[in-house]
Amino acid sequence: MNNKFYIYLLGWMIVFPLIGFSAFAGDYKTVTPTELKTMLTEKDFFLLDVHIPEQTHITGTDAFMDYRKIRGNADKLPADKDTKIVVYCRSGSMSYSAANDLIDMGYTNVYDLEGGTRAFNKLP
Repeated sequence: MNNKFYIYLLGWMIVFPLIGFSAFAGDYKTVTPTELKTMLTEKDFFLLDVHIPEQTHITGTDAFMDYRKIRGNADKLPADKDTKIVVYCRSGSMSYSAANDLIDMGYTNVYDLEGGTRAFNKLP
């Protein structure tokens, strides 16, 4: 085999662990605070707060989990991997991590609240 093949193979050996399996499994979507407020009027999704320390939850929240322990709390998540899950935290950084974990766990309908509760609580 030629050197180009080995360079290509080495590149993938470096890149693949960095991007992880989630790049191939799908991706989560984002939802704006205004969209979430509308969605809450006819709630048909699992609402998950992942902020630590625990904060005042958005009305309608189904569960609170430490964003670092999502995988260890799979029994508290919907069994159906196609269930719509909206995840949030205070500002968005913890929910970003949790949304990626949910995708890695096989959930296919994951939404992350843009701006977290800070943005949601600014709505009129």
